[in-house]
Amino acid sequence: MMSSAPTLPISNPNSNNNNNSQPSQIATPAFRAFISRLSDSVRQGLSQRRPWLELVDRSALNRPDSVAEAASRIRKNFGYFRINYFTLLASVLALSLLTHPFSLFVLLCLLGSWLFLYIFKQSDSPLVILGRTFSDRETLGVLVVLTIVVVFLTSVGSLLISALMVGLAIVCVHGAFRVPEDLFLDDQEPATTGFLSFLGGAASSAAAAAAPVVASRV
Repeated sequence: MMSSAPTLPISNPNSNNNNNSQPSQIATPAFRAFISRLSDSVRQGLSQRRPWLELVDRSALNRPDSVAEAASRIRKNFGYFRINYFTLLASVLALSLLTHPFSLFVLLCLLGSWLFLYIFKQSDSPLVILGRTFSDRETLGVLVVLTIVVVFLTSVGSLLISALMVGLAIVCVHGAFRVPEDLFLDDQEPATTGFLSFLGGAASSAAAAAAPVVASRV
């Protein structure tokens, strides 16, 4: 009788690749869920903005007679054009950063460091730089110090403050000169609720995606 040759085990190279890629696949769902929820919240909030032609209606512009009237107009217009005003502030901030590419690059690097080195980093994969292993507490301390240095000790902080001040000045001037008598102020409460839900949805999405990871490191 002829003895059958022993069966050699066949290794599938794709299995090793799948095992090696499994950690990266595990690390991405939380970040994808965060981006998806944040984009949905932003899209829902922007869908409730007022028409821009109504915002820039020149026939509704008039100089206020007193400071009290200007403050009342700002309060009413802010409640009605809330989404538009925050979109305007974000546009001024984005324009300021685009005209200063270095500051934009520094902020993006800082944000990426927080996201990928601490918030969405796996707790069982320590950070190793130049052969030095950093614990989660050490990583958090370095990120906090780096954020303070970038925001308060460089031109990035002054750029952000200047852009916000310019945006607030534009909003206040428009709110003071825009006569709110033709606005449907009865719709103010749904707009406010929608905007708060827009902010709440974005904040809750960030908290829901990051809380389990951060809590496991504290």
